[in-house]
Amino acid sequence: MTVFSRQKITPVILAGGSGTRLWPLSRKSYPKQFVPLVGEETLFQSSAKRMVGAVGTMDFAAPVVLTNSDFRFIVTEQLAEAGIDPGAIMIEPEGRNTAPAVLAAALHAQAKDPQAILLVSPSDHVIPDGDSFRAAVEAGLAAVAQGNLVTFGITPDRPETGYGYLELTGTPSGTDPVALKRFVEKPDAARAAEMLAAGTYLWNAGIFLFRAADIIAAFETHAPDLIPPVQASVTEAQPDLGFLRLDPTAWAGAKDISIDYAVMEKAGNLSVVPFSAGWSDLGGWDAVWREGARDENGVGLSGAATAIDCEDSLLRSDSDRLEVVGIGLKNIMAVAMNDAVLVADMSCAQDVKKAVDALKAKKSQQATHFPKDHRPWGWFESLVVGARFQVKRIHVHPGAALSLQSHFHRSEHWIVVEGTARVTIDDEVTLVTENQSVYIPLGSVHRMENPGKVPMVLIEVQTGSYVGEDDIVRYEDIYSRGQGEKG
Repeated sequence: MTVFSRQKITPVILAGGSGTRLWPLSRKSYPKQFVPLVGEETLFQSSAKRMVGAVGTMDFAAPVVLTNSDFRFIVTEQLAEAGIDPGAIMIEPEGRNTAPAVLAAALHAQAKDPQAILLVSPSDHVIPDGDSFRAAVEAGLAAVAQGNLVTFGITPDRPETGYGYLELTGTPSGTDPVALKRFVEKPDAARAAEMLAAGTYLWNAGIFLFRAADIIAAFETHAPDLIPPVQASVTEAQPDLGFLRLDPTAWAGAKDISIDYAVMEKAGNLSVVPFSAGWSDLGGWDAVWREGARDENGVGLSGAATAIDCEDSLLRSDSDRLEVVGIGLKNIMAVAMNDAVLVADMSCAQDVKKAVDALKAKKSQQATHFPKDHRPWGWFESLVVGARFQVKRIHVHPGAALSLQSHFHRSEHWIVVEGTARVTIDDEVTLVTENQSVYIPLGSVHRMENPGKVPMVLIEVQTGSYVGEDDIVRYEDIYSRGQGEKG
């Protein structure tokens, strides 16, 4: 009987990005990886669930997630919903692109296991066939054992101009690793058609498999300036609740550069595993349209959307209060939310980021802020905002609590509409149930908690001279947030 040695693979999930090409659904405060764009799960959850358990000769370890401080509680909440316990959640003090993030994960993993093998993946890609993906990962292990850095190339099915390409030294066969000849930047349409016909070019998926020791050695050779700041940021990292905060002073000295530019385009020991079972980075609404369900006329509908005599279009409403109706549309994408609507020709999918830039120039909050503001205890959304008042809907998870706080410029009325709230006002603690209300005077030290087993929802009416989110003094907080962090 043949006995195969099992390989432990540590997934490294990069979840700190903020895509703009899927505006208005994806915004800086709540980017696309945390949104259920295709199917019921978010892209982040689907990415994590692709890399769990035992498969073939592989055992997937608990994932290492790199994200930023604003997303840390979203990451933990969505992992918990997916039934995944992370090995580590590393907090980047600021975005520095993928090279420092991958190096930090490698240094962290090698300190725990000198033989660690890492599978580095973005958190916002769609790979419908998880079994085929895991088989491709297993196919790359032989190259990893020889000290190679493995990347995954997607078999192209069209002359795509939105992706970078990998030129191989030969024609790919199945999932057998092929040596990489060179990286190719995003081509124009004519060049993309030539590469598709050649059969030796694959799309660059930005997914990697290697030993931690080998990628660290590659950094030492090709990007040695990154080693000192990133090593120091890992060495000086501080635990914070369930997170590991990289040292901000050291991290600030790391160059902002991608893993491709820093290492991969310079390394000579790269192998490519071909993958042809379906993949998309959902880099625009045209990609969402292609990956989603469509009717016989090529129309994709999502949410409260209706199409009449439409062809090859995407109609989507992510608001239960806003119906989107298209009549006689062709090659159009229309995406609606409570606070913003995008309508464009499908051919302009890559230009959506221009809309975000234009809104930023107008200082419009729709450019970056999501209608629902997610917090570690739940979320809220503003329903009405006036000169001296604001009305919010607040959702508090079971067992969660807001910080003990006070305000200088506003008083608040709370009306519980679902569940039960435990309310602290100065020295008094009371239970407020459905259809009951409570008044919070200006300056009172107060807190709301959900002591129950179901979500608690209340309507908050704020009145005062200033109703901004930064009017807060925080006295106690179970999430260890500072005065500068959101409430």
